[in-house]
Amino acid sequence: MHLTASSQPEREEQEYRGEGMPSPAAPKKYNKLQRFWRENREGWMFVFPLVVGLGLFTAYPMIQSLVWSFFNYTGATYYFPVGLNNFIFIFSRDIHFWRVLGNTCYYAFVSVPIVLVSGYLLACLANLPYRSVGAFRVVFYLPCVIPGVVSGMLWDDMFANNGVFNEIFALFGAHSEFFDSANSFVAISSIFLMNLWSIGGGMILWLSAFKSIPSQLYEAAKIDGAGIFARFLHVTIPGSAPMIFFNVVTMLIGTFQYNGTLMLYPPEGTGYQDALNMFGVYIYAEAFRRTKWGYASALSWVLMVLVGIVTAALFGIRRLIAGKEE
Repeated sequence: MHLTASSQPEREEQEYRGEGMPSPAAPKKYNKLQRFWRENREGWMFVFPLVVGLGLFTAYPMIQSLVWSFFNYTGATYYFPVGLNNFIFIFSRDIHFWRVLGNTCYYAFVSVPIVLVSGYLLACLANLPYRSVGAFRVVFYLPCVIPGVVSGMLWDDMFANNGVFNEIFALFGAHSEFFDSANSFVAISSIFLMNLWSIGGGMILWLSAFKSIPSQLYEAAKIDGAGIFARFLHVTIPGSAPMIFFNVVTMLIGTFQYNGTLMLYPPEGTGYQDALNMFGVYIYAEAFRRTKWGYASALSWVLMVLVGIVTAALFGIRRLIAGKEE
């Protein structure tokens, strides 16, 4: 059987119509996107609500606040561009800024070590293999269940002039103003004492870190003659180092944004003579009390840069320590 070749006019007509010609190959970029979507579409469908939420309630407000930081915006229909004047005013003419920055740094760099060490040691006690350790964990975690507003009211009463702490101090002939003090050291130190009330929340994270440490390491240390303190120093702390770093970073970021004094010293939470005035409280007061939304946006971006510098420094210290260990 012989195949008859198409005549020249027929081939030309097929080429003119596009018949018998191979289809053009799809672009490589399109193929990669199509393959990526086919392999990951289930995951993207699951995270789609989170992505939408982050876009609407995080990304968009950040971009909007960045725009407002260059304007004199008070919530009115019209607002006027001022360029970098808001940022210049913060560092040159704002009489409250440096007090706010000092209060915030003092609270952040002192509160984090106190809460971190206290929660860590508490978790070490809660990790002991005793029969009643379950009740111990429940008792220390219970304060975390109480709403923050209620806790603030309780501590405000305990720190009052006739509160339980001043009643104890009166036995030794002493007295303290606590939150009402004009001294930032006294007023903010009262918050340190109050924060110990809720260290049970961090205890859960530490316990999860302790449970992930292989028990073989403790057994090997016992065989080598290591005591309780040596095992704690050479096994427990290195084994929980990733959780330590995670807690330090997240707690520092949280303390730089602290605005709990709004409940402790209403209505503005700044304390007596700005003794409790911190970044989160100052931004809130400028935006919602004085309706200076443009200036408050500039303050929020200054805070973001400060938090970014501190976080980058922590990661740099971590890499430096890891390099020395290698």
